[in-house]
Amino acid sequence: MTNFFKITLLALLLNAGVSHGQNNAKFRVVLDAGHGGNDFGATYHGYVEKNNALNVVLKVGRILENDPGTQVIYTRKTDVFIPLDERADIANKSKADIFVSIHCNANKNQAASGTETYVMGVTRNASNLEVAKKENEVVTLEKDYKIKYDGYDPNSPESVIGMTVIQEEYLDQSIELAAGIQEGFEDGLGRKSRGVKQAGFLVLRKIYMPRVLVEMGFVSNKEEGAYLSSDAGQEQLAEMIAKAILDYKKEYFVPGTEEYVPVERPNTQDREGIQKVDSPKVQDANATKGVVFKIQISASAKKMDLIPSNFSGLNSISMEDDGKIIKYFYGNTNKYAEAKKLLDDAKEKGYTSAFIVAYKNGQKLSIQEALR
Repeated sequence: MTNFFKITLLALLLNAGVSHGQNNAKFRVVLDAGHGGNDFGATYHGYVEKNNALNVVLKVGRILENDPGTQVIYTRKTDVFIPLDERADIANKSKADIFVSIHCNANKNQAASGTETYVMGVTRNASNLEVAKKENEVVTLEKDYKIKYDGYDPNSPESVIGMTVIQEEYLDQSIELAAGIQEGFEDGLGRKSRGVKQAGFLVLRKIYMPRVLVEMGFVSNKEEGAYLSSDAGQEQLAEMIAKAILDYKKEYFVPGTEEYVPVERPNTQDREGIQKVDSPKVQDANATKGVVFKIQISASAKKMDLIPSNFSGLNSISMEDDGKIIKYFYGNTNKYAEAKKLLDDAKEKGYTSAFIVAYKNGQKLSIQEALR
């Protein structure tokens, strides 16, 4: 194991107690405007990534701040340079619920266009690696970056691949958030969608919450660059990003608890009908008819044998494989009160990001629906 892996693993273990959204009364969102200061990001045709990213972040923030149940934390609100590890520190110390980093893309092929949203993950796809490499090159502007990011070489694909192996926590939630953002760009604005992708970004690697990196489009494309740099374009993009964040909040956030309540992402035409999520109230511990509660303890690309030794001694483990990621669950009960106890057991075993999920007749549903 290289020094780089040892340091990353040590940081992960030291931060194991950092749980996103811990007892938050409000939904906390960290907005990260990529680049800044002497780091201009991508620049083509007079269009500058750092300016576009900051403008959109501020517009997203203003929209979110109008929601009384949401608190916004910014990594930067002005044209300043913030090291990547400091951005992670801001997010973790705020005990936020999600982290959204906003950027613009670029390519030597100036015909390239479209939006894409990244989650942390392992990839050998050449184009994904190239995007991560370009965004990660900012570390060379940081003092002592070779020490701070020991073993990381911005010019090495192996570094980009290797740094993502350890962190797969929050992958499921990150994909859900990314999918909502891409849905808004494509269906809400008619922008070309390049999809949800995985790659290794230094800005995401030490953040312990669902996190995504948004590439709003290509400044290298003259037409798209003009749109990204226009006030109208930035406002439209900000509205879609903010909408996706608030939709995610409605689906996942239970105020005043450490618990997330995930549900299957509805069809586009159904998204407007999602009701605001309130804290579930359990009238008693009697069985909820036809409903089964489980504890989702992790989501991973790796398939493991369902034995206690692979899950910190927990038994009664089950899994789901949707072809993209494998979800692992602990326990199975038709009593919500019992599910809360199982959740506590899982967290005591180190699964600090575990949460309760509900099924009826094999179909996932929200906790609110399960308790009705």
